[in-house]
Amino acid sequence: MRTTEEVLKDHLELSKKGSIEEDLHRNFSKNLILLTTHGIYKGHEGLRELNKMLIKDFPEADFNYINFLFEDEIAFLEWTANSDNSQIDDGADSYIVREGLIIAQTIHYTIRRKN
Repeated sequence: MRTTEEVLKDHLELSKKGSIEEDLHRNFSKNLILLTTHGIYKGHEGLRELNKMLIKDFPEADFNYINFLFEDEIAFLEWTANSDNSQIDDGADSYIVREGLIIAQTIHYTIRRKN
């Protein structure tokens, strides 16, 4: 069984590569619950929807992972992102990992447009 750290590192690596479907199947429970600034989303379809929103609102972004904490089945990620027209300075995600899969995630970020 993979540890929380192993699952999250795999998720972030696949996410950076844009391998969303592979990431979904390897790292996320089909019964995933996502609590976000935009509302509550469920399952793989909910994560696909959120991913499409982020790509639409923030295309071709470079992500920087600032702080990554793990304790048993819980993890926290603090991040920033930058693109030509926008930036995110306050990205914060938390995760619950059980039996080698992410079963719950919170996602917060604010997109700021550059002048």
